[in-house]
Amino acid sequence: MDAITRNVRDIDQADRDALEHVIGQSLGEDQQVVISVRIASPPPSQSTEASGVPTDEHVPDWWNVYEGLSDEEIDRLDKAIRERADLTRHVE
Repeated sequence: MDAITRNVRDIDQADRDALEHVIGQSLGEDQQVVISVRIASPPPSQSTEASGVPTDEHVPDWWNVYEGLSDEEIDRLDKAIRERADLTRHVE
């Protein structure tokens, strides 16, 4: 669906009130509202979103690096990674 653009000054008050409620802020007379409708999730036959990022259902195997490890093993591995990256140092 193509985006719909409307000048706020051309929107009747009831519709403007509804839009302000949805977006959570007041609209100015000099603003425009752009509405676009998108598919919330791709059909199962697609393995990636429009951005090219794999969906949860089709992630690469290497994304599951912690699979099969216990919480203790993950914590131990995370601690070693943080120490090697020196992310725990204090900034002065």
